[in-house]
Amino acid sequence: MSCGVSMVIDGMTGVGKTSLMDILARELKLKPYTEIFRDENDLLGKYYKEGSRWCFPMQISFLNNRYSQYKEACQLGNAVMDRSLYSDPIFANLYYKTGDMEPEEYFVYKSFFRTLVESLDPPGLVVYLDVSADEAIRRIGQRGREDEMNVPVSYWKNLHEVYTDYYGKYKLSPLLRVNVNNRDFVNNDGDRQAVVSTIRELYESCIKKVG
Repeated sequence: MSCGVSMVIDGMTGVGKTSLMDILARELKLKPYTEIFRDENDLLGKYYKEGSRWCFPMQISFLNNRYSQYKEACQLGNAVMDRSLYSDPIFANLYYKTGDMEPEEYFVYKSFFRTLVESLDPPGLVVYLDVSADEAIRRIGQRGREDEMNVPVSYWKNLHEVYTDYYGKYKLSPLLRVNVNNRDFVNNDGDRQAVVSTIRELYESCIKKVG
């Protein structure tokens, strides 16, 4: 593979990114790197309390942290990540769509993002776990995290729409969409084997092309 991260798992909140990362780390002999949430200035809290004035600095801070973490993961060699800076624009797109980020701020964000990714090797493969908006909301409710339960359903529907649009146009690295609406790869052996087999096939193909 390239000097970038071998694989990134992405998808809506609650879809099972971290669980699949751990499974693939075992099955494909990869090194897991879990995204670490860092918010040194409590910008997320300020955004929730005081609104859009904090949206732009919050998103720039998150992007910078994700950039640093992607570089850390690259140093591991053969790393698999649950989400990365390559999906950070999804959230900026969402905030621009909802009006929390001004057009000028959004322009600066996109310019900064392009500058950062130009200095990196992209992931060898991005696996997008695709579910419907209703299924994503059901899973979020099922796991019952307090911070997520307090978020309006409209937010999750808007986020799902932006995810769908982003990965419909994604060109930065090889992309595999895996529909997991009716698959429980955590608790069902058959579903897990089917998902891992699908990913393994394309992953090994990507290795051969690079090699």
